[in-house]
Amino acid sequence: MILRPIQQLIHTTAVAEGAGVTVRRTIGTAALRNFDPFLMLDHFGSDNPDEYIAGFPPHPHRGFITFTYMLDGHMLHEDSMGNRGDLKSGGAQWMKAASGVIHSEMPQQTEGLMRGFQLWINLPASEKMSDPAYQEYSPAAIPQATISGGTIKVLLGEHAGVRGPIEDPLTQVEYFDVALQPGQSFEHSSRPKSAFVYVYDGSATLAGNPLPAHALAVLGNGDTLQITSGSDGARFIYVAGNPLGEPIVQYGPFVMNSREEIEQALADYRDDKLVQKKAAMYGR
Repeated sequence: MILRPIQQLIHTTAVAEGAGVTVRRTIGTAALRNFDPFLMLDHFGSDNPDEYIAGFPPHPHRGFITFTYMLDGHMLHEDSMGNRGDLKSGGAQWMKAASGVIHSEMPQQTEGLMRGFQLWINLPASEKMSDPAYQEYSPAAIPQATISGGTIKVLLGEHAGVRGPIEDPLTQVEYFDVALQPGQSFEHSSRPKSAFVYVYDGSATLAGNPLPAHALAVLGNGDTLQITSGSDGARFIYVAGNPLGEPIVQYGPFVMNSREEIEQALADYRDDKLVQKKAAMYGR
């Protein structure tokens, strides 16, 4: 067993998104522009409605997947093609924007805590102009299992025979939400792929090194993730995926392989041609 160490520790950067919602960003900042196949990770969270009520009005995407996981709160997804999805506490949405989607994500609450994550996953060149698609899953559809010293929710991938309902065949993404009681450890056989851990509650050590809350740890080489919670316990997400090894050219919400493709995306958006196909929507 070779423990995967902390290769790089990325602290969050506050970024205003949507209609002024402040998010904590790690991947997609000057410290870590991208982490193939991951393009961005935002952690949003506030119990002050003034900080989230304006939401994320209609905006475009092309060339990648967005994966949204709600920890607490209620958001409504709608898009220009007539799709509609309710995302509530513990639910998740996998949206393959591909050739083009214009959508909005608006809070359906006027008080209380709203928090969660949005991860951008790159698409290979062969899929960037494919048809959009959605997977929307209720909290009940995401399995939660008891582990030694805590619990695990498996959204994508598999741990100890528990398999998540969401499939990402292109990059084989794993995505776990783990809660550990104080002083407990979690181990996972981690294949040699791009992987990171983000602690959002409490604190932990990873392979013996401190990992504070609201910091992302890029994992180095090894075959096993080992993380131990601090005296106040820990909640964290573990995410891993196979890198694509292709050029990444990004301009805001458009991620392609060349400058020419970005210019085409901008022209399509300007000319109201970005949305080319109605997205298929499925889930449970």
